[in-house]
Amino acid sequence: MPELPEVETVRRGLEPAMQGARFTKVEVHRGDLRWPLPKDFAQRLKGKTVTGLGRRAKYLLADLSSGDVLLMHLGMSGSFHVFRRAGNEGLGRTYHERAQHAAHDHVVFHMSSGAIVTFNDPRRFGSMKIVARQKLEAEPLLKKLGPEPLGNAFDAAMLARACRGKKTSLKAALSDQRVVAGLGNIYVCEALHRARLSPKRMASTIADRTGAPNERAERLVDGIRAVLAEAIEAGGSSLRDHKRPDGDLGAFQHHFRVYDREGEKCPTPGCRGTVKRIVQNGRSTFDCPVCQK
Repeated sequence: MPELPEVETVRRGLEPAMQGARFTKVEVHRGDLRWPLPKDFAQRLKGKTVTGLGRRAKYLLADLSSGDVLLMHLGMSGSFHVFRRAGNEGLGRTYHERAQHAAHDHVVFHMSSGAIVTFNDPRRFGSMKIVARQKLEAEPLLKKLGPEPLGNAFDAAMLARACRGKKTSLKAALSDQRVVAGLGNIYVCEALHRARLSPKRMASTIADRTGAPNERAERLVDGIRAVLAEAIEAGGSSLRDHKRPDGDLGAFQHHFRVYDREGEKCPTPGCRGTVKRIVQNGRSTFDCPVCQK
């Protein structure tokens, strides 16, 4: 499933095509995504302008001139692609090979910018939902999400408070969207390696008895911020389905330190360890047991 860097990459790719543009036509080829689209989905979007395109955790949020918000999630295999009509060279490349009504192009947005934005999702775990802006904070999909790890409010004190008293592992805590939003298996592994912390370490050990952060919490926050910034700069990680809206692949998979690097030498300078793979909560975890304690 795409994580925060992949979703942020998609947001940035869609912004030139959608922000400030009006929906001139909306095609729904299949309405049975993760949950059914409302019957009036196309009608509620047509003629409305996208006044802002944001992101919350792994969700894309398009603010509309109607006062609604189009809430979008990529699911397991969803992807957005931007095509341009002739004469709109500023929107990206032209995909001459695109078939009309491609098999998995379930929703197609025609924008006044001259762009055609398609949502393609072979497995149909993606979703779209229209929510009134004033009800967004109460939206069940968003209201329990933790802080944005790249936001100004996210710091060692906040993370330590969230982990205070937790008897789960650090890997499990960081993967919990209520503790910190947007992280998943890849970037949790990578952040823990940068922080030199074992994924098996108890989460509560980054805080003292009062919930105040210790040096481990400081290192972990720095590691999270660093890996996310690097991954966004590289366009995310393309392991299976992720592509940028212009069709290019992300490149961060070429810079993994431990994820999917089982048996390789640990890249930490001076470390003689080897990257190992273990299973936690049914997911693969990669770490260096020598320098991650």
